[in-house]
Amino acid sequence: MSPAHREATPLKTIQRAICALFLLALAGPALAQEPRPYPNRTVRIIVPFPAGGPTDILARVIAQRMSEDWGQPVVVENRSGGDTVVGAQLVAKAAPDGYTLLAAMDTTLVMNLATKASLPYDPYKDFTFISLASKNTSLLTVRAEGGPATVQELIANAKAKPGQLNYGAGIITTRLAAYLFAREAGIKAQLIPYKGSADVVQGLLTGAVDFIVDGTASSLPLIQSGKFRALAKLNSRPLPALPDLQPLSVAAGLPALDDISSWTAIVAPAGTPRPVVDVIQREIAGMFADRAIYDKLEKSGINPVASTPEELEAFFRKEAGRWVTIFKESGIKLD
Repeated sequence: MSPAHREATPLKTIQRAICALFLLALAGPALAQEPRPYPNRTVRIIVPFPAGGPTDILARVIAQRMSEDWGQPVVVENRSGGDTVVGAQLVAKAAPDGYTLLAAMDTTLVMNLATKASLPYDPYKDFTFISLASKNTSLLTVRAEGGPATVQELIANAKAKPGQLNYGAGIITTRLAAYLFAREAGIKAQLIPYKGSADVVQGLLTGAVDFIVDGTASSLPLIQSGKFRALAKLNSRPLPALPDLQPLSVAAGLPALDDISSWTAIVAPAGTPRPVVDVIQREIAGMFADRAIYDKLEKSGINPVASTPEELEAFFRKEAGRWVTIFKESGIKLD
């Protein structure tokens, strides 16, 4: 090797190093712009009810576990009003990036569709379905002190005082369920509508209403403490917290009252990317498979249920067809 060649070799090495550094400097900004995996900032779960009800309890358990697993804040925001319309509209208009989710009730996706002449959102078009979150059992409940001991006694009291008993319900599903109970039982009672479960329970506690139809979660502590008495559940699914409680269809001898349930699902704005949807769905399915989380919710009167996005959409469409038909047949107006 000639002296000239030996001298050129270090020079070429230096030139190559400078060139590599230059290319790396050019690539730096591009690399910095690569999106970090979802989620990389705060996620909001919008609950379209006041704090304290079953949907709020469920959303807070989900949010806490997501925060722990993802290492990012997941916060619950209560945006109540308009039979969940306020919260639903907010999410429908949010960016479809997975950072704004909705804890949607059957009210939001089905009953509003059945009962309102117009909605500022379209349940069929404005949301991306992610997963079911719960199928809750509603209860027919009275005050323990001075209240009837059985469904048949409640019916007898109502028939003895036509139009004088008041009943409370919050979401449209429980309002319609209470209406169906009154219709099938042949009684006349006055509906006192409330904004959410916490208000429904307070109405019964203070004596503003004589009986309520509401989800299990808010009433259960008062049932267990002896202040309330559950007369029946509105479906035939097992309820470990109240194992001896009969379905309303059996307790009242009214088959038409079988399987009336409220449910909750997690949805996102339409157009949310499928990879983001899958991250959220897997997280929900994973946490409900955790016995500690499942038992915590079940003890609160919430029956956690996960699903695939496709299963949720099929379930939604079936429920929508069912309740739209029932509401039209009823002739009642809830607005």
